[in-house]
Amino acid sequence: MSAGNIASSPLPVIAIDGPSASGKGTVAALVACELGFHYLDSGAIYRATAHAARQGGIALEDEAGLVELAHRIELRFDGVEVYLNGAAVGDVIRTEEAGRAASSIAARPALRAALLQRQRAFRQPPGLVSDGRDMGSVVFPDATLKVYLTASAEERAQRRYKQLIEKGFDANLTDLLQDLRDRDTRDAARAAAPLRQSADAALLDTTSLTIAQAVARVLRWYREGLDQAAT
Repeated sequence: MSAGNIASSPLPVIAIDGPSASGKGTVAALVACELGFHYLDSGAIYRATAHAARQGGIALEDEAGLVELAHRIELRFDGVEVYLNGAAVGDVIRTEEAGRAASSIAARPALRAALLQRQRAFRQPPGLVSDGRDMGSVVFPDATLKVYLTASAEERAQRRYKQLIEKGFDANLTDLLQDLRDRDTRDAARAAAPLRQSADAALLDTTSLTIAQAVARVLRWYREGLDQAAT
């Protein structure tokens, strides 16, 4: 399998895109830890923005209001924890309801444009691992390595179900599977940065892989690409 696009850049970026509950966030965070890179969970930015909108009484259909909100909220990452205006919101924004709200506002082009530079600002020394839907295609088109990480809808639903139960949330496997399929369709059909594998991204299907195996695969591709660039 090809390791995707290995580009020469002053600050390396590994861009990992893929559908919801594919495991890309877990893999990206572990790859970042292994390399000593910064980590960007772009989905958390949209989830936190949707959460802030609801707190502020801004309708998710109010694109102008969302854009104005995006410019003034304070977002900070500490490992995998997310801070919105100084308050930890990691667990709050990981619910299925928060995911649906994030998917809804992420389809709005003006909001995506407003959050673009905020995402790019995470590109700091010594490097960055980012995950999302359009990290390699839009946010970091010159990424050192682009990976499209996916798994079957059934496997992703099982993973999300286990994750929610472990966190103490109620969950229904059938409903989760339907929600994931609906979200895949919505994300792939949106006009702004639709979810799809770009031509220069390496495909990583994790349906039958452990997290450790997926992390090892990404690290191998990255290091092989560096070796090739050095020769």
